[in-house]
Amino acid sequence: METVTSGKLREAIGEALRDALSSSNVERFCTGIGLEAPNPELDDIAFRSRRAYVVRRLMGKDLPELVRIASQVLDECSGGETADTLAQLVAQAQGGGVAGEMKNLLFAADGPKPQVVLRDAINNDLEVIANEQYCLVYDRPWRTNALTLRQLGQWWADRDQLTDVDETEVWYLLLQRLHRSLDNEPERRIFNAYAQRYPRLGPDIPVLLPQVYLSYDPYPQARYGPEAAPLARQRMDFLLLFPNRVRVVIECDGVQHYADDPATAEERPPASPRRYAEMVAEDRALRLRGYEIYRFGGYELMEGSGAERLLEEFFDALAARHDQPGSPA
Repeated sequence: METVTSGKLREAIGEALRDALSSSNVERFCTGIGLEAPNPELDDIAFRSRRAYVVRRLMGKDLPELVRIASQVLDECSGGETADTLAQLVAQAQGGGVAGEMKNLLFAADGPKPQVVLRDAINNDLEVIANEQYCLVYDRPWRTNALTLRQLGQWWADRDQLTDVDETEVWYLLLQRLHRSLDNEPERRIFNAYAQRYPRLGPDIPVLLPQVYLSYDPYPQARYGPEAAPLARQRMDFLLLFPNRVRVVIECDGVQHYADDPATAEERPPASPRRYAEMVAEDRALRLRGYEIYRFGGYELMEGSGAERLLEEFFDALAARHDQPGSPA
């Protein structure tokens, strides 16, 4: 990955502000975030070259300070290539994050697989043409901030015409719908443990999304015959979207992750080195793309195993890692 330098980040900030704001607003924004006032000789540079004006005012700032400023700049941008470039540089400078813009989020699948087409392949406009009632599709912009329960609740209220319903009731109905998509008791333990954080920490923490499509293959596995399907992992058990494009995957591993199906119901599932190798290979590929992956063994989350305490400590540590509310004092 190419190293992010202070000079490169200054230029990217200047280009993003050039495209997002007028000359007078660029000057006002720079002053508002505390950048030193320009020399008198620079008074009219904002009206001749907004990019150059911003770069001059950023001179002398070190990389951590530029990253902080870039995050404020991204809040002013409504989109576009220069904003996307800046967001990617911020993620690289912080040592994490997934490159690229999130465009579609299919999750909470609780029935037959949705059938999807690209209505506009150039713009990547996705449309579910069948089984839409069995999944949720969040298609609002998400760039550098966390996707929170409050944000998802606002989308849910608009989607289901609940704008007159109390916000707390909307969150409750949304969480009920998400809960319905869970496959087994260990997954429900993970979801319920995280749900306990909302009353304590509020709705502005990242929302835990279940059954999220990571990739999508419209064809069934049987179509490929003995050949391996091109997309081995299509759904994630859980996904958290943290600030700065950080995407955290949480998987709950049952026996199907490391053993083949037995010939009869009475047999113990035989361990499968092949299946285990496929799983860790997929994890490696995801990590190289910038995702964080955490796995729980189903045995850890059995009743009476201290699962609630284990999960509470895990989510606290994860919040601390990403400087989010809920980290241990």
